[in-house]
Amino acid sequence: CELSNITIVLEKEECGACVSVNATWCSGYCYTKDANLMYPQKSEKQGVCTYTEVIYETVKIPGCAENVNPFYTYPVAVDCHCGRCDSETTDCTVRALGPTYCSLSQD
Repeated sequence: CELSNITIVLEKEECGACVSVNATWCSGYCYTKDANLMYPQKSEKQGVCTYTEVIYETVKIPGCAENVNPFYTYPVAVDCHCGRCDSETTDCTVRALGPTYCSLSQD
């Protein structure tokens, strides 16, 4: 479980454009075990590779009207660990659209 470079696409519908940015995020493997065979009544907590700390960076999205805030702030991981996925701040599913999805025109 470690920091890795990733390209993500930021989208602001009011501006009609998407922008690709480089960032760091956490990826990799965490130790897991399945005790169901030996102890079916005991459930194990499985760790996932997630961030310990993030900072926020801001980019200006082009093509925004004058009455629209053109700035978009996004998280960038600065440290990773194996732990519980916090569904309050993270999409813990595997059904996300992916970091390069854009429903608008891309710059």
